[in-house]
Amino acid sequence: MRLSTRIALVVATVVPLLVLAGGALLLRMIANDLHAQQDAHLRDRAAAVAPDANALLRATATDRPAAEQARQRQLFTSALDVGIRLTGPGGTVTGGPQPDALVTLPADTPVPVTVRADGARWRVLAVPVTGLSPDVRGTLWLFSPDTATEAQLAFVRRRVLAAALLTAPLAGMLAWAATTRAARPLRQLQRRANGLDPRTSAARLDHTPTRVTEVDDLAHTLQTVFTRYDEQAVRTSEALATARSFAASASHELRNPLMSMGTNLDIVLGHPHLPEAERAEVLEDLRREHGRLLGLLIMLRALAEGDLVEAEAFGPVDLADVVDQAAADLRRRHPEADVAVRGPSGLTVQGWEQGLRSVVDNLLANALVHGRGDGRQAQVEISLHRVQDEHGPAAVLTVGDRGPGIPPEAQAAVFERFRRRPDSPGSGLGLTLVAQQTALHGGRITVLNQPDGPGTRFEVRLPLTDTWGTATATLPLLRRDWLTAGPSRPQSFHKDGS
Repeated sequence: MRLSTRIALVVATVVPLLVLAGGALLLRMIANDLHAQQDAHLRDRAAAVAPDANALLRATATDRPAAEQARQRQLFTSALDVGIRLTGPGGTVTGGPQPDALVTLPADTPVPVTVRADGARWRVLAVPVTGLSPDVRGTLWLFSPDTATEAQLAFVRRRVLAAALLTAPLAGMLAWAATTRAARPLRQLQRRANGLDPRTSAARLDHTPTRVTEVDDLAHTLQTVFTRYDEQAVRTSEALATARSFAASASHELRNPLMSMGTNLDIVLGHPHLPEAERAEVLEDLRREHGRLLGLLIMLRALAEGDLVEAEAFGPVDLADVVDQAAADLRRRHPEADVAVRGPSGLTVQGWEQGLRSVVDNLLANALVHGRGDGRQAQVEISLHRVQDEHGPAAVLTVGDRGPGIPPEAQAAVFERFRRRPDSPGSGLGLTLVAQQTALHGGRITVLNQPDGPGTRFEVRLPLTDTWGTATATLPLLRRDWLTAGPSRPQSFHKDGS
């Protein structure tokens, strides 16, 4: 059932009930007003008749028939249009319209009351009559028929019922017409939204404000729902593409190590009497391939998480704390390495702590692996400081080593996926992960040579919290292709080191 029809039925039911309720209240008020007029008239007549009633009782008490008749005529003349009944020691005198003598009357009523007798209604006022002599005592009743009041109330009652019967269809039609007109913007919104299907069309709800609050709010809600659907569809598509790329990359990169491991296992199992030296060499090769596979899977998973991270995961992070923890872990795993950290504390960036930790860990791991020059002890130099550049205040993280360095022509390629030196034990994804997380944090990374000797220096520049809003306002628009992009092209703008 349409909304306009429902409202019309409700109005057609409620309005007559309200009319009847108002009519009942009106009837009560009219009845009170009519009784008040009758009662005032009875009191006026009582005030005029009371002296004559007292005189009649005195004449009756002194046994003067002529005077008694004269006083009785005078009493009836004073009563005019009301009925009277005077009861005293000498009997009862009645005159005018009144109920039957057998009807019980109130003995003492300071205010008029209603008496019913033989289907008729009377307003009755009792007035005590007293004189100086004990024989001059009695009660005077005044009667006024209530038929006029009942006729007037019946007339009003019929009019109220007629008004209620008339307002039922009239109110229903008016309510239907008004509701139909008021619901027109809602029907228009329904027709516009009815043809929208986010699964098959990119068209979205185009709503012009109608100045009807409920309709505009509903349209805004629908637009919000479509927007969230689009966002979720994009996220689902990104997640699906990342999952497919993860599977494809893992399948491509794991094929050769797994085949090598299978060959080594065949050698071990097929030659039980293999010399101990050769067996040890095969097992060591298996261990290296296993470690490489494990590291490759870990890096692929980290890249997938970076491709799917959202802005809600970002919060204030003390970069100095992240660097200190990463350096402490490196010293614990590699006590022979020379790790030096310089820089102040309290450099807070708006970031994803897990991603920032992966940046520092991979830079340190890269420096540890490639920072051994001429068989010397690995040296890792870490510095952290604050700068002011054209984009505002920023934190600069520098990780350097004393290895052979990277030729200038190869510096731009170190961030590509699976790009590694032939003798590198890594997966070729560590620096790609560093570049990815730097981009997601609105930063820049640069590859430099050490100014005072051999070695490489990676410089990561991240905006501090007071410039995060302008530096990374387009975070959802950053390219999420770190896992899906081909290895032959740069992943993002900041890879071309200088």
